[in-house]
This record gives sequence, structure tokens and C-alpha cells, in this order.
Amino acid sequence: METSDKLIQVVDLKKYYNGDAIKALDGVTLDINRGDVMVIIGPSGSGKSTFLRSLNLLEVPTSGQIIFEGVDITQKKGPDGKKLNIDKHREKMGMVFQHFNLFPHKTILQNMTLAPVKVKGVSQAEADAKALSLLERVGLADRADAFPIQLSGGQKQRVAIVRALAMEPDVMLFDEPTSALDPEMVGEVLDVMKRLARNGMTMAVVTHEMGFAREVGNRVVFMDGGKILEEGSPEQIFNHPQNPRLQDFLSKVL
Repeated sequence: METSDKLIQVVDLKKYYNGDAIKALDGVTLDINRGDVMVIIGPSGSGKSTFLRSLNLLEVPTSGQIIFEGVDITQKKGPDGKKLNIDKHREKMGMVFQHFNLFPHKTILQNMTLAPVKVKGVSQAEADAKALSLLERVGLADRADAFPIQLSGGQKQRVAIVRALAMEPDVMLFDEPTSALDPEMVGEVLDVMKRLARNGMTMAVVTHEMGFAREVGNRVVFMDGGKILEEGSPEQIFNHPQNPRLQDFLSKVL
């Protein structure tokens, strides 16, 4: 496989519901390059989350291609003719949702080590050491033996981020990671994401946090009606928006 700066290539992606009545995605074509921090903005119902969830086939597209690290993961078979193992590809895509999806009956450390041990075959000792190191990075090493119910929303979301990082993904997908948080907890989660971006992690982020999009993103994508209406640098999108729908949207949120 040729090495390419293009980590994910999305070609004419469509997701229709009720026949063709609801066009959640209506022909989206987009590349995500290695090292990109791509921030996807737009009104509610514009297709942002559907697009993000399609990247690892949590939403199965109606048509189109998603080429991840050179492999079209929308196909039933891989390049070698064998059945495509989508779970192998998902291992390389960390996903963080609005709601933290932590197992309530397991400690924070157990939540973090479950997938590396079960899925990747890492030894428990190695998984524990990695998890503690990641928790240290987000200021939660002292909470390793706590249960999710004992953590604040912001702490849970920081755990959800480092749990995804424990699988050593090639890209992190964030679906409105701060929208379920109390306002005073938003900053602590965004700080973790900013550090990830500075360290070169490839990220695709659906968010309503325009300050984050402007400060951290290197590319901003504006979606509405299941389509990409404008794409550019934060400077272009926020200071010189061209599309009237984007101009209208920014006038309401900024």
C-alpha cells in the first residue's frame, strides 16, 4: 500500500432513511489527512454526527466509499479477497461520544484495560501500566480504583478519551464530546483535546464549541442538509465566510 497523507478518503457518501425521503448525508466527499484537526460545524440535524459515525460504519452508508488507510471499508471484502474485518479497522479509530459509555460496574482502570486485553491481547500488567500513564496525563491517576458514578461528567469524559487512546488509534473521532457537560466542565475536556492536537493526533471533531474550532482546528467544515456547504481554514470560515447559509449560522452562534 502506498503511504499517503490521506488517512481517510470519503467519496460521494450518502445516507438515506425512509427510502429517499430523509437525506441525512447527500453526497459528501472529503479527505482527512494525517495530523489534521478537522472540526465539523453546522446546525442540529445537518448530518454532522451521521457523517462522523459513518467513518467507522456505526452508521452504514446507503452508498459511497470510505477509504481508511488505503482500504475501502464499505466493501464486504478486503483487497486480499477475504471478508473484511471491520473490527480490525475500528481498533484504529478511537471514538468519543456525547455520553461517556463507561461500564458502571467496573472501576476506571478496568474500563480502560478491557479492550486492550480482550481485543489486542495485551497482558493485564502492560495494560494497567499504560492506563495509569494515560490517567496521569489527564490528572486522574488517583481515580483509577473509583467507579464511574463517583466521577463528575468532565472526569468521565476525560476517562472516555484516554480509554480510546489506550487502543493506540490512528485517528480520534469526537461526536459532540462536551454537549452533555455542565458549562464549567467543558474547559477541562477541551484542554485534553487541545493537548492531543498539539501532540499530532489526527482528529475529526463534531462540536458546537466555536472557540475550539477557531483555536485548535486546522480545517473547519460547515455542513447543512446533509451536504458540505463550505470548507476552509478557521480564518477563512470564521472571518471570511462565503456561503450565505454559513454567514447566517455564524451570525447566530458567534
